[in-house]
Amino acid sequence: MAYKHILVAIDLSQESQLIVNKAADLAKALDAKLSLIHIDVNYAELYTGLIDINLSEAQHRMADEAQQQLRTLAEKADYPVSHTLVGSGDLSDEICHAIDDLDIELVVCGHHQDFWSKILSSARQLINRSPVDMLMVPLK
Repeated sequence: MAYKHILVAIDLSQESQLIVNKAADLAKALDAKLSLIHIDVNYAELYTGLIDINLSEAQHRMADEAQQQLRTLAEKADYPVSHTLVGSGDLSDEICHAIDDLDIELVVCGHHQDFWSKILSSARQLINRSPVDMLMVPLK
């Protein structure tokens, strides 16, 4: 199958450039569009007590920083990036919305192969919900 639009889901860790580069090489070989997405945790939903900071302002600032990091990753990709998306909330929900909105046919993401990922794997969550093909890049 020839994929026409590839979405790279990244967590902005040190390995993010590796995942973007692999997806860019694949997109180049297939002459496909390439888009990047990062989903932040929605802290307002996690905290139910009183707090003395403006969560909305903090989330806006974090989204701006994430967007800048995505742009930097896109510039280093050696392939044009169509969209850089930053969302917040449930990872699977947000990626599924992006899949629908952008007509994505393949999602590329990394999977850390460590102790914590065996317990708390966001990749497993996404695999169970994704309506399109996925490519998992193992990360040590």
